[in-house]
Amino acid sequence: MPRVVLTLLAIPLAVTLDVEIGAQTIDQDHGQYSRTDVEAGQRLYGPQCQVCHGANGDGVPGIDLKLGRFRRASSDDDLARTITSGVPGTGMPAFLLRPEELVAIVAFIRAGFDPASASVRVGDAARGRALFHGKAECAQCHRVNGVGPRVAPDLSDIGAIRTLAALQRALLTPDESALPIHRGVTVVTKDGRTLRGRRLNEDTYSVQIIDEQENLLSLEKASLRALAVDAEAKMPSYADRLTADELADVIAYLVSLKGL
Repeated sequence: MPRVVLTLLAIPLAVTLDVEIGAQTIDQDHGQYSRTDVEAGQRLYGPQCQVCHGANGDGVPGIDLKLGRFRRASSDDDLARTITSGVPGTGMPAFLLRPEELVAIVAFIRAGFDPASASVRVGDAARGRALFHGKAECAQCHRVNGVGPRVAPDLSDIGAIRTLAALQRALLTPDESALPIHRGVTVVTKDGRTLRGRRLNEDTYSVQIIDEQENLLSLEKASLRALAVDAEAKMPSYADRLTADELADVIAYLVSLKGL
């Protein structure tokens, strides 16, 4: 697994780190860090990280902590290991941090340096991919890099266009998070046909949908008797379908999808 160059100003601490990363340290409830963690991380970042990484997290070439752009890291465990182990041959030293301090710094980074923003856990992308194709059943509807059905939005570049918080909201509260253009539609034509699918585009005179058989249809509104947009998203909520760890893993996989 790649690791991040997280260059910090070495300030010795009295307490040594003796915990299991990914269990006691990083495993928070509900796949999200608390605001208390984020605020604590903000206080730690200033004196320990800002000297090299800068106030905005972009002081090291090729790295932007605020935007989540790293050289060697993807998961929260990767970040934690980089902080505690350092990176030999670089300016990144190893740090002895208390468990709560380690959590706080990772939480602050994941919050995009904004204590008011949601700080979302990022698990393991490989496990997330397995869940995407397995237990979560995402691949039954979504297409990734040319593979899969077209009945739901293509996710090939979702990690480049959605924030961690937006991805988490989409998984937990799809009814509230689905974009209007992605909601399902039911169309009744004047000759009595009923068509169901996903709306792709709509203007004053026409609507384009992809139906449940993946047929692309362009319909003139003058030929329609009714056009209804579904109030509820077809995508289920994963709040009770995935554990907090599994949710973090799926988010890690989704954020890794940057397009071909």
